[in-house]
Amino acid sequence: MKKSKVIINFLIRFFVTYFILLGIYAIYTRYTQEKGVVFSCDPITRTVAHQAETFGKWLGYNTSIEQNENELSMKFFIDGEYVARVVEGCNSISVIILFITFIIAFKGSPKATILYIVFGSLLIYGVNIARVFLLSLWMHQYPQYQYVLHNLIFPGIIYGTTFLLWVVWVNHFSHLKRKKS
Repeated sequence: MKKSKVIINFLIRFFVTYFILLGIYAIYTRYTQEKGVVFSCDPITRTVAHQAETFGKWLGYNTSIEQNENELSMKFFIDGEYVARVVEGCNSISVIILFITFIIAFKGSPKATILYIVFGSLLIYGVNIARVFLLSLWMHQYPQYQYVLHNLIFPGIIYGTTFLLWVVWVNHFSHLKRKKS
């Protein structure tokens, strides 16, 4: 009976946290992106595109971005060539929401939980900036591998990072680990 109570509490924390964060994010995107005569991405997506552009420049590449006039995306250019579009799904917020949800569901001490959420979210965000630039660069250099790069390799990077952070959390910081010890 105690095991099923633990599982039920985990599921309640998981789904309540997930739907609250998802709801907040849905409201945010609804009020910060423009669709209609003028298209304008939400500020986080614009920031991710700008930071990926800056990262590329820092590495010595001729990168630039601009708002796509025909859809909710930022155009990403390398050497003046339009190589990729950065859309809301590229900004890592959905992955960060999933990460936070899992950490809260596998609760630890309040201090450890807050610090790990901040550290992990920043790490995921940073990895995502590099991912957006590298995906754009490699799609520019290897356009024949666009499908594999976009749908397999680069999602594996962001989800793999998140999975490793979850494993570290469960094995070192969550109350589940303390109960086993």
